[in-house]
Amino acid sequence: MNLGPLEIGLIILAVLLLFGYKKLPDASRSLGRSLRIFKGEMKGMKDDDARAVPSAPATPAVLQAADADRRAQLEAEAAAAEARAAELRARAAQPGAADAR
Repeated sequence: MNLGPLEIGLIILAVLLLFGYKKLPDASRSLGRSLRIFKGEMKGMKDDDARAVPSAPATPAVLQAADADRRAQLEAEAAAAEARAAELRARAAQPGAADAR
């Protein structure tokens, strides 16, 4: 399906009649921004895929050691958060705690 000059002219005329000449610059600007954002996101997805490919496969022992270290770190953080929450509950339960503020 080839578009000749007459068909292109009719399409341009229809667009001008539908949107008006005042709204066309804003519409084309927003379309350009949308395409730029889309292209940037697609490039970001390709970059993420490239980074996801490991350069050297890790051995299971290394992964297990890393998982154990991460688990210990998370457990320590959880214990600290629970202690802080208990301390705040104890302060809130004390009589006159609202008056001290």
